[in-house]
Amino acid sequence: MEKQTITIYDVAREANVSMATVSRVVNGNPNVKPVTRKKVLEVIDRLDYRPNAVARGLASKKTTTVGVIVPDVTNVYFSSLARGIDDIATMYKYNIILANSDQNNQKEVQVLNTLLAKQVDGIIYMGYTISDEMRAEFSRAKTPVVLAGSVDTDEQVGNVNINYEEATNEVIQYFIKKGHQKIAFISGPQSEPINGIYRLNGYKKALKDAGISFDSGLVFETDYSYQSGEKLWGELASAGVTAAFVGDDELAVGVKNGAIDHQVNIPEDFEIISSNNSKLTEMARPKLSSITQPLYDIGAVSMRLLTKLMNKEEVEEKTVILPHSIAYRGTTKD
Repeated sequence: MEKQTITIYDVAREANVSMATVSRVVNGNPNVKPVTRKKVLEVIDRLDYRPNAVARGLASKKTTTVGVIVPDVTNVYFSSLARGIDDIATMYKYNIILANSDQNNQKEVQVLNTLLAKQVDGIIYMGYTISDEMRAEFSRAKTPVVLAGSVDTDEQVGNVNINYEEATNEVIQYFIKKGHQKIAFISGPQSEPINGIYRLNGYKKALKDAGISFDSGLVFETDYSYQSGEKLWGELASAGVTAAFVGDDELAVGVKNGAIDHQVNIPEDFEIISSNNSKLTEMARPKLSSITQPLYDIGAVSMRLLTKLMNKEEVEEKTVILPHSIAYRGTTKD
């Protein structure tokens, strides 16, 4: 036999108060007498009443629920962002619905529409890039959207990240100062603006400033998996590479281990700097040098920006750039 759903009407009847009074108690409204509040809360506990967020949303136009779209929930980069999002959401009494898009443009649109059908008040999007279809859906929905760790090249959507161009430029400058001439640029798909525009521009600028010719043969485009990094070593060795910037930590661990499997000494013969400073960088041996992105803070600031947009507060800048640095560990000589 199915458990009967307890409604706000049942609580009001048992407590001998109006449904409006029950609603005020549930929502923490101070305009309820303490004795009445105590009586209502006792009935709520006894009946095991669970307020229906969607039903409340129909009345208030708010469900206090936020949808978070993640390309890959198993990637530590995104899980670190999600932790920051969740903590701030909890602080502002928002619930999170986490949805995995599998880095698939078609599935992203389906996931977005599923979240919008649940009447979410806002969306945090962690995709590597925004497809035209997603941009059209964002515009049509009129629901506030913030990008966490992603860049909007059109500067229409709120976003929180670091200066990827500047960070990559600093990495390449370091390698050049160490005497490296054959420096690889290894990234995920260059169709993603962070890789194909910002990071690549930083790479090219550092080479140009040092008077080193850009060689497209030292630019390697792959996916974000450990296995792809491991397999890449053969091509890197053939190109005579002595240092590499890698645009993903898991990919970087694969490149490092691929080199070690071929008896390459790290960092003496080959230096690597990764990009995300996730916990993988500390777990690897030797530990990975990396650009330090404040991943938790990117997630937290994204959620705070979204709360402002959802509450129609004034937002001076829709793009928030957080500081970065470089942590030199076991895969560099410093």
